[in-house]
Amino acid sequence: MSHRDHYAAQVAGPGQKLQVQPTDAVAPAAGQVRIDIAATGICGADSGTVRDTEPGAGFPIVPGHEIAGTIAEIGEHVEGWRVGDRVAVGWFGGSCGHCTACRSGDVVHCRTRQVPGLSYPGGWATTVTVPAIALARIPDDLGFAEAAPFGCAGVTTFNAVRLTTAPAGGRVAVLGIGGLGHLAVQFAAKMGYEVVAIGRGEDKRDTALQLGASTYVDSEQRSPGQVLREMGGAQLIISTASSSAVLEDLVDGLAPHGQLTVIGFDAAPMTVDLGEIVAHARTITGHLTGSPVETEAAMQFAVTNGVRPITEVKPLTQAAEALADQQAGKARFRIVLTTGG
Repeated sequence: MSHRDHYAAQVAGPGQKLQVQPTDAVAPAAGQVRIDIAATGICGADSGTVRDTEPGAGFPIVPGHEIAGTIAEIGEHVEGWRVGDRVAVGWFGGSCGHCTACRSGDVVHCRTRQVPGLSYPGGWATTVTVPAIALARIPDDLGFAEAAPFGCAGVTTFNAVRLTTAPAGGRVAVLGIGGLGHLAVQFAAKMGYEVVAIGRGEDKRDTALQLGASTYVDSEQRSPGQVLREMGGAQLIISTASSSAVLEDLVDGLAPHGQLTVIGFDAAPMTVDLGEIVAHARTITGHLTGSPVETEAAMQFAVTNGVRPITEVKPLTQAAEALADQQAGKARFRIVLTTGG
């Protein structure tokens, strides 16, 4: 494939629809690499990217921050990588390298952190050019369509579970059995926790149990917080659902010293009883993503322990239809666009 044979799903201007158009490959500058993309995931945040009328990187907008492919070109001053290496790029797409966060190793919270699709053209394309520091190496036993979601959904849920203070063998509840939640259930189960899966309706019960949950709570039938209280409380609750409406109830399901980690939410405010928080030493925290090293760790853990995203694969040429399915809640559980590369 030549530089002029590439295409991207992009929004050309304000108010325009997402369309697949020819695009030129961007030669990597110093410190950058160009990737030939094989697979790229769709995340809930991508819908906001598509609708943005004043994108930071300008038009056209090319969404996508779950990228998997092979290195096609390497810019100057890039070490440790070779053409042909299998790599992934996620929500973390580069950092300044000199701020306090970067110098302390917390690159994810760099004030000028770059995000593919927001800071520069993203992964809904056949090629992307990124800073080399954003690269994560894909294990040999992980296919491109499996690896792509680890750049966002995978590393986010992996870190949300492994960085908890919940004791080994403790109880972990996962709210939302979707693109994030179905991975959180698997990671928590494989790390040895008793997993309580919380979803709306009975249609996800069997899947949640098959993924490793020992208990399923239908939030349409019972209060998840009450169920957790009756069980003795959860040491960790991971909220992956896009609705924040049930979080107040969930806080009451935390055990003493329990932690609510929010990784999925909407714009609705959350009301909590501070007296209950203080009396039971509970913690509410947010969690965003992970570094490339952590993405590699998530993928390696997945290979070793049999964790895999459940994906619905569609060609990149159907990006608009795939995004509509994702927004309508039809995805089971992560839609991945492939290029045939």
